[in-house]
Amino acid sequence: MIKIAIVILNWNGRKFLEMYLPSIMSNSNSDGYVVYIADNGSTDDSVVWLTQHYPQVKLIRLDKNY
Repeated sequence: MIKIAIVILNWNGRKFLEMYLPSIMSNSNSDGYVVYIADNGSTDDSVVWLTQHYPQVKLIRLDKNY
C-alpha cells in the first residue's frame, strides 16, 4: 500500500533533477512510497533523462507550463 507520494514539479529543470533526485530516491527507499514528476511541457531533455535514469519514477506529462 502506498502511504507517501512525493510530487516534484518540473519545467526545463534537468540540472535540478540531476542535483536533487538522487538524494530523494536514496532517502526514500522504504516500502509504501512513490515519486511522481509532473512535467510542465519541458523543452529541454529532462523527460528523456528521467526515463533513462529513473524508470521507476511515475511521470505525468502536461502539454504546457501551467
